[in-house]
Amino acid sequence: MVLLDDRRLAVEVNGAFLKLGGYAREDVIGKPGHRFVVAGPVLSAQEWAARLAVGHFTGETELLCADGGTVLVLWGAHAEVVTGRRLVLLVALSTSRWGRHFRRSMPSARPPGELSEREREVVRLVARGQTGSEIAEELHIADDTGRTHVRNAMAKLGARSRAHLVAKALGDGIVL
Repeated sequence: MVLLDDRRLAVEVNGAFLKLGGYAREDVIGKPGHRFVVAGPVLSAQEWAARLAVGHFTGETELLCADGGTVLVLWGAHAEVVTGRRLVLLVALSTSRWGRHFRRSMPSARPPGELSEREREVVRLVARGQTGSEIAEELHIADDTGRTHVRNAMAKLGARSRAHLVAKALGDGIVL
């Protein structure tokens, strides 16, 4: 995940992005996001502004890795005003190092369902970056119960990871 400001500068980045691209944190923070995209920005300034106005959007691009290689990334983004400034959470939904072939989704044993109120609450806390223990403490539940809520939400939305869960929930407007 990468957090961009409305000028597309990286404000924050997680370890998964750093590992995916082979970058050090200082190579990313404060730099324009298009610096890490093959052939520059995916969206023109006007297209970026239009997408920010909508609030959430998706796309596909090639990430330029530190070693000169590339990774195809299917991404989702959600814009939100936080502490008085507009920020954009950009999450890799799927990646491929083997050309234009993304990993197939695993078929779900049941169709995606609607999240319970408690599951939505847990997903909101995951989206805020809270750990399982922090979620359990805030909601006054056992750690195992919190993990069960996360696992159930992931199954219902067809997510493969916590980051994928947040991206899908943001994209579907479940978590704002």
